[in-house]
Amino acid sequence: MKRVLIVVLLGLSAATFAEGGVLQGSCSSCHNIKGPAAQTLKIAFEKKGPDLFYAGNKYRQEWLVSWLQKPDRIRPAGMYYGGHIKVGAKGDEIDTSTLMNHIALSKADATSVAAELMKMKPHDDLIAKEKIEPGTISMQMGEMAFNKFLGCMACHLIEPEYGGLSGPELYTAAKRLQPQYMASFIRAPQVWEPKSMMPNKNLSDANIQKMVRYLESLSKEAANAN
Repeated sequence: MKRVLIVVLLGLSAATFAEGGVLQGSCSSCHNIKGPAAQTLKIAFEKKGPDLFYAGNKYRQEWLVSWLQKPDRIRPAGMYYGGHIKVGAKGDEIDTSTLMNHIALSKADATSVAAELMKMKPHDDLIAKEKIEPGTISMQMGEMAFNKFLGCMACHLIEPEYGGLSGPELYTAAKRLQPQYMASFIRAPQVWEPKSMMPNKNLSDANIQKMVRYLESLSKEAANAN
């Protein structure tokens, strides 16, 4: 079934992507493109890919174009960690045989798909509430808050192979996500995804700003490392 899906996608023309047909067809087999977000844990755990119905509020268009051409895994253990683990020599480990790779698109198709995704903005109201103040944060202080005070590294990688595996890696977060979205999601994850496993830490405005700056610094550090 997976091979059939890949073959079908490879056969789609740029015109099909430009018309948004792939979003209504093949993409919708793994992504929620119409909303609303999952209202039950059962549905949330069955998700194969992230919701895209608010992609225009969430992602940076230039990142979408780039990633769709050379997709790499953002969630090391898939959308739901519990569905992709096995018992290893040292305990639970990721069962990579259960994970499916994302199809790579041509530059023209990736550009068309990204343009369609950026039109999906049902949560402009949430984005409008966030104002990102310019500023910096030391990496040492940022990591201390991120790891020791908030415990975020239990679920997230802050660099390859350093951190948790059940959530998306965050060393490219600021490259792929809009800063207002990051602030809004940190403020109230369940407003975006009612059944999100991300805890609401009830951070102050000042601390939310610090976390956004830390994520921005992480992405710059990762980019320089490459």
